[in-house]
Amino acid sequence: MTIKTIEPTKERKSRSSTKSKRDVVDEKSPLLPTKQQEDDGGFDEFNGASFTGAVFNLSTTVVGAGIMALPATMKVLGLGPGIAMIIFMAFLTEASIEMLLRFSRAGRSVSYGGVMQDAFGKYGRMLLQVCVLVNNIGVLIVYMIIIGDVLSGTTSSGVHHAGVLEGWFGVHWWNGRFFILLVTTFGVFAPLASLKRIDSLRYTSALSVALAVVFLVITAGITIFKLISGNILMPRFLPNITDLTSLFKLFTVVPVLVTAYICHYNVHTIDNELEDTTQIKAVVRTSLTLCSTVYVMTSIFGFLLFGDATLDDVLANFDTNLGIPYSSLLNDAVRVSYAAHLMLVFPIVFYPLRLNLDGLLFPSARPLVSDNLRFALLSIGLICVTFLGANFIPSIWDAFQFTGATAAVCIGFIFPAAVTLGDRHGIATKKDKILCIFMIVLAVFSNLVAIYSDAYALFKKGESKHE
Repeated sequence: MTIKTIEPTKERKSRSSTKSKRDVVDEKSPLLPTKQQEDDGGFDEFNGASFTGAVFNLSTTVVGAGIMALPATMKVLGLGPGIAMIIFMAFLTEASIEMLLRFSRAGRSVSYGGVMQDAFGKYGRMLLQVCVLVNNIGVLIVYMIIIGDVLSGTTSSGVHHAGVLEGWFGVHWWNGRFFILLVTTFGVFAPLASLKRIDSLRYTSALSVALAVVFLVITAGITIFKLISGNILMPRFLPNITDLTSLFKLFTVVPVLVTAYICHYNVHTIDNELEDTTQIKAVVRTSLTLCSTVYVMTSIFGFLLFGDATLDDVLANFDTNLGIPYSSLLNDAVRVSYAAHLMLVFPIVFYPLRLNLDGLLFPSARPLVSDNLRFALLSIGLICVTFLGANFIPSIWDAFQFTGATAAVCIGFIFPAAVTLGDRHGIATKKDKILCIFMIVLAVFSNLVAIYSDAYALFKKGESKHE
């Protein structure tokens, strides 16, 4: 089967012929490549994924923990510029993914790593794989930390914030952090991580998106109720700039917005499993539209509800009395739905992490789906790393604010722009190259701001401890 061709009509014929061939030939026939040239790891010529399933999987990759930081960006930028930036970043993300797909078609690559190898050799592929490892391990540990905080509580600066289960049943050994994460790991993460195709996660991804919408609906309902009651003032439309410090603070939201749509490491896997590969552009556009809508609505209602009291993580605002009937019940509903959402996002982010680690460690081995022992060992090892990290190194969030932000913008913008500027196949336009230069400047600036702001925060935290 021809995996990627430049002419879409031939590609459709090739895929349909392969599909009909699968109906006649034994499913166990050797359709797999004999050598793992790229980091595709799990690519086995399965072409049965639906459009809807692909949209949900890509949307779940996008909407993770970052959604909770977006209302705080409205507090800094104001509603007008904040919403404009969210929409602008969606268009920029679509452009970067389109470039990746265009160069993967031209180079007949079936993975992001393949595109990087085609452009920069094996070291380009290895650099991408390292970035995916750094980004995704950090993200998964943060997800587990948040799940532990929400369900079993957390202690910060000597003050204990009760988790949902503690509030319901009191303090017991079975609702402590370690046991809750252990049960979640064996009951949710391990079974979902054992699935070999990303399309198998389409139902959990749909549920994950639905849970994000539940959070949005509850927040919107509370906000509308308080608006009708006259308990909410109209928020600022523009940023409040009074001095140089407030001006600089505007730039601290750039890393949040730049990393809000990072999903590039899953695009090729989803594309490979689509029944009709020409649908991938529509999948990306639909997914980004859905995620942008959720992002914009969450930002608006979150900022309307809490105003200048909006915290960096808006979920923390739902730990207090909202001043409406059934406030405690709604707070718990928001936190539980969000914890469940992250549980279902976990396998979608875990999938490319395992593939890229396999590609880094075993670049010449047969595809991962055909080696059960390797698949199991990598899965168990990575789950253990994230579990131990979330339980014993909760401060790792600070560390991954440096490495995660840097790796994420490389994956989302710097690498696609570098591939396009290199233009190995001579298909980039002048407009593409201007856009790529802008993306690189934005990404580098975002990294510098993230590193500076995080270093400053750690420095201030260290000063306060010594006082």
